[in-house]
Amino acid sequence: MDQRTPINLAFDAVAAARQAAIAAAERADAQDRDDGFPAEDVADLAQCGLLAAPVPSSDGGVGLGEEPGARKLAAVLRLVGYGSLALGRLYEGHVNALQLVARYGAPAQQARLFADARAGHLFGVWNTNRPGDSLCLGEDGRLRGVKTFASGAGYVTRALVTVTREPDAASLMLVVPLEPGSRADLTGWRAHGMRASATGTVDFEDIAVGADAILGGRDDYQRQPTFSSGAWRFAAVQLGGIEAVFDAWRAHLGATGRGGDPHQRARLGEGAIAVEGARHWIERAARIVAENDLPPERVVAFVNLTRLAVEKAGLDVLQLAQRSVGLQGFLRPHPLERLSRDLATYLRQPAPDGALTSAAEEILRVRGAAEHLWAGRAE
Repeated sequence: MDQRTPINLAFDAVAAARQAAIAAAERADAQDRDDGFPAEDVADLAQCGLLAAPVPSSDGGVGLGEEPGARKLAAVLRLVGYGSLALGRLYEGHVNALQLVARYGAPAQQARLFADARAGHLFGVWNTNRPGDSLCLGEDGRLRGVKTFASGAGYVTRALVTVTREPDAASLMLVVPLEPGSRADLTGWRAHGMRASATGTVDFEDIAVGADAILGGRDDYQRQPTFSSGAWRFAAVQLGGIEAVFDAWRAHLGATGRGGDPHQRARLGEGAIAVEGARHWIERAARIVAENDLPPERVVAFVNLTRLAVEKAGLDVLQLAQRSVGLQGFLRPHPLERLSRDLATYLRQPAPDGALTSAAEEILRVRGAAEHLWAGRAE
């Protein structure tokens, strides 16, 4: 069969994600340790077809995230995050990497890397560095330096990394093959939550890369609106974590017979408002990004508001749930204890103040009534 021929057209990504989430939730407590990693869950994603699902349908995948499938991708990310935020973080990075390959890769690169995804390789996007750390590509074709805060360190086998290239310090993307268990140092990841995400430092020193490893051109990684508009994806994973906290809180009230208290009911009602509000933000952000009817600055503004709305919903639900459950929710093995730690940690995304003020700046520039701020051609 031609490797570019679409396969498994009946594949139901949402149903697969739901089943993967059930298994991940059952394993999550055992994985909650400093050296933890959801290896069995990642294997499940490969087995059920979700690692291959983001590959475009024209390249042998099912095109998860292709239009008009953005809402389906939002549901998949939410469900995986519901089962395990650590797994959701890893899967969102895998999806991000494959979407960047689809957008910027040359045909030969796409064929090779999409085949890797179909074969079960885990991709990741590693862009962050601590101050003083860097990763550069020398004129001799060898890498120098490290990547830090790399989720899936030691487990991601196809790493999409940003580098500076000597001698002109151009910013480039590379996709670097890595051997499992190699070059990773997790000793610095002693986080409050998301312990199973295997987030650490990866040493790329002296790895030789060829021209076929370079993805796209100079500064493509930060090209707008693609760079910022993709933030709705991690917010969708966060929404899954918010729903998991909400459900653990509801279950506690039912099990303890405290749901009849009017104050508990009031808090639960407030939590439901927050959860549903976040869901609507995510679904509309996915649609706005997919339709691409608005100016790029407007798309980025809406996605920035979405990530902040989801953050606020998450913080509200955490506060309400912890107040309702009380001290029990801070004690292991109460379900709320780990779920709350993971969510509180994952909600901490970079530059929230800048995201808010830049969105407000764009809103001030737009003429007309509020109802037209986010109205595309179809509205």
